[in-house]
Amino acid sequence: MRRLSTVIAAGALLLPGSAHGQDRTGAVDRTSPRAVSSDPIVVGSKPFAESFVLAEIFAQLLESRGIRVDRRPGLGSTEILFQAVRRGDIDVYPEYTGTGLLAVLGEDPPRDRRAAYRRVSAAFRERWDARWLPPLGFQNTYAIAVRPETADSLGLRTLSDLAAVSPRLTAGFTPDFIGRPDGLEGLRTTYGIDPGDVRSLLQAVKYEALAAGRVDVIDGYGTDGLIARYGVTVLEDDLLFFPPYDAAPLMNGTTARDRPDVVAALSELAGLMDEAFVRGLNQRVEVDGEPVEAVARSALASLGLIEADPGGANAGGGVGGAQGGGPRGGEAGASDGGDERGNGLAVGGRTARPGLVAYLWGRRVETLRLVRQHLVLVGLSLVAAILVAVPLGLVLERTRGAAEGVIRGVGVLQTIPSIALLAFMIPVLGIGVAPAVAALFLYSLFPIVRNSYSGVRDADPVAVEAGRALGMTDAQLLRDVRLPLAAPVIMAGIRTAAVINVGTATLAAFIGAGGLGDPIVAGLALTDSHLVLAGAIPAAVLALVVDAVLSGVERAVTPRGL
Repeated sequence: MRRLSTVIAAGALLLPGSAHGQDRTGAVDRTSPRAVSSDPIVVGSKPFAESFVLAEIFAQLLESRGIRVDRRPGLGSTEILFQAVRRGDIDVYPEYTGTGLLAVLGEDPPRDRRAAYRRVSAAFRERWDARWLPPLGFQNTYAIAVRPETADSLGLRTLSDLAAVSPRLTAGFTPDFIGRPDGLEGLRTTYGIDPGDVRSLLQAVKYEALAAGRVDVIDGYGTDGLIARYGVTVLEDDLLFFPPYDAAPLMNGTTARDRPDVVAALSELAGLMDEAFVRGLNQRVEVDGEPVEAVARSALASLGLIEADPGGANAGGGVGGAQGGGPRGGEAGASDGGDERGNGLAVGGRTARPGLVAYLWGRRVETLRLVRQHLVLVGLSLVAAILVAVPLGLVLERTRGAAEGVIRGVGVLQTIPSIALLAFMIPVLGIGVAPAVAALFLYSLFPIVRNSYSGVRDADPVAVEAGRALGMTDAQLLRDVRLPLAAPVIMAGIRTAAVINVGTATLAAFIGAGGLGDPIVAGLALTDSHLVLAGAIPAAVLALVVDAVLSGVERAVTPRGL
């Protein structure tokens, strides 16, 4: 039993002393008006470029008005963000009226933009105490696109034209679009569009897949900067299926009441942006590779909301620190609303980017911070799983009739998709570290329970019988014979769970838990392979290091002679 306690203590070695200042729950303390007024405003975003840019514009505008901000970019789907706003885990994020009507309210939206805004504003306030601030001035409706040669060869100009040939085509749609009533489901009902094959693709890779001929039709957004880069043909929505998608800040009702300064600041953006302006911002991020924080800052300057910053000092933390870790650290080099691409490395243009090794070295401080956060997620969940799963395995060994059924039941947890399990946790635990640790804990149980049960059950029968012949009690046999003999098998389960957790924990970025998933999510959204590798490579190395540490623990707890 003492060796077992050594195994459990070894899991604690994965825990650093703190989460480097990160909020353990991700929730904003709203216990009193005083606490609300002094807390930073939590600004979230969805995981695509435009949402990153708009959220950073919100954040920098608030900071310029003397309001502290906590950034939570790339938080996953509409459902995740909206639940986070309802709970108060985030205060505000950029949303679209059409999404609110169809994906949240489940209503057929009016075609008039003002009527759509009035409807979501009233319904969200009444049902969920959520406040839509004044629209930003542009709408970003869906755009269905094909290659120009596909449009020419098949005579495609409208979505009605696409319906006739869709069974012969392969579609690449975002997971969100596939399951939404204003997405593929609605296109099937309204137009009869039913592609022969539908592939789930992230926003960042759809255009590349289309250009390479891997898919024939994709969904995009009307303000995508990649439309111009890839020269795709956008088909006309001739039946006016897609509703108005006016962009606006969506805010927690408590925050809106308690923080009129935040409402006033964000309302300054009302009506200032049009589609061409936002498409230009997206193109600078998606095509030219400029840092999100630099683009947001120059956008605010060109709108006259902040003074131009000729020195290019970083106004904020950017996208999870994603773009601020290049050769000049947090500097971005933005000067005004004009063309900044001539500044080369200062604005992070793709053509001037350093090699991968130099890029990763430039991010070393940020990477160490993210590794620390990642270890908190893995360590907390693994230690909790050891404390539960090892004793459970021992109990099941004593009641073998029910053991397989219980173990299979625990194994069912492994079949739940990781991001779905994280989303299920949000209504109970909110966003941040708590739901991530809970989900990782559940994923860790199966290999540890299975190996603990099997290891003790299959311990050398000869040694067990010899101990029993010497008069040892069942408790003594378990402590002094069976557990020591089972130690290598139990440790194999712990090592498996640890390695799985290191990889799965990268998905925690979608619910604001931090860690090495942050740069991966941002890189996918911004089509930035360097940024993806800045999270993926340290995660792979971390998995090897964790496994090596636990291998040493396994040798320490294994009896000599085995």
